Amino acid sequence: MRIPFRVGLLGLSLAVLSLPAAADKLQVVTSITVLADIAKQVGGDTVEVRSLVGPNGDAHVYEPTPQDAQAVTKANLVVVNGLELEGWMDRLVAASGTKATVVVATEGVPTRKMDEDGQEITDPHAWNSAANGAIYAANITKALTVADPAHAATYQANGAKYEAELKALDAWARSEVAAIPAAKRKVITSHDAFGYLGAAYGIEFHAPVGFSTESEASAGDIAKLIDQIKQEHIKAVFIENATDPRLVQQVAKASGAEMGGELYAEALSTEDGPASTYAKMFRYNISLLVAGMKQN
Repeated sequence: MRIPFRVGLLGLSLAVLSLPAAADKLQVVTSITVLADIAKQVGGDTVEVRSLVGPNGDAHVYEPTPQDAQAVTKANLVVVNGLELEGWMDRLVAASGTKATVVVATEGVPTRKMDEDGQEITDPHAWNSAANGAIYAANITKALTVADPAHAATYQANGAKYEAELKALDAWARSEVAAIPAAKRKVITSHDAFGYLGAAYGIEFHAPVGFSTESEASAGDIAKLIDQIKQEHIKAVFIENATDPRLVQQVAKASGAEMGGELYAEALSTEDGPASTYAKMFRYNISLLVAGMKQN
């Protein structure tokens, strides 16, 4: 379902009247916080980065504001996830009149398909594999280099270091999950956002809601999931930071499972939270999942 676009003439007028940004820094606008952090890691002090969807936000149901149009208008570079995650982004960019280059961070990522209400769609949550995160970083490094060649050496050095960090995280995650018997690698989450993580590290995820938080679970789907939890003795049940926890809590209570904590699937936490950067988010999620699966 398309989200109504509510940036009108007033919002676009405000864009023209926006406060001047730091002229010596490249202005980067991203759709989500994961992309914002990757841009900060690569760009360092030479970039000014703003995420439209904030910490703990949900990109599926986000509605752009006049301030968003203002930010996009002034941007030198706009970074999006793509794969139809941000149904509102194309209209925002077009309405803002920005001259910024728009970069799709998932270019070159090996995508996975999934069934959504009988239709085959592309799963947009590719960042939940750290190996894919390294591809995001490479794409953003290239984009920053092209947009600001004067700082190319800085971007390339930062990018290479950061990609190596993410590849090391990928290897660590494989090792952590491999220590859990395959029969125990089953997890229940709020919605189907961890397909890439499951495929990369050998974890079987189940959720009452599909890839988009706009979807609604039927009573039959919920009953089927509860039966599966009971039959397979799944105790690793998690809520997510950007979604309503009540449905998963209901499923856990009905099945007798214990809640295993809160995962970060769609957005980073606030600065004082456990997932304030992409690398911290990934490490936190894997650690929490491993602890939960040990109880299965």
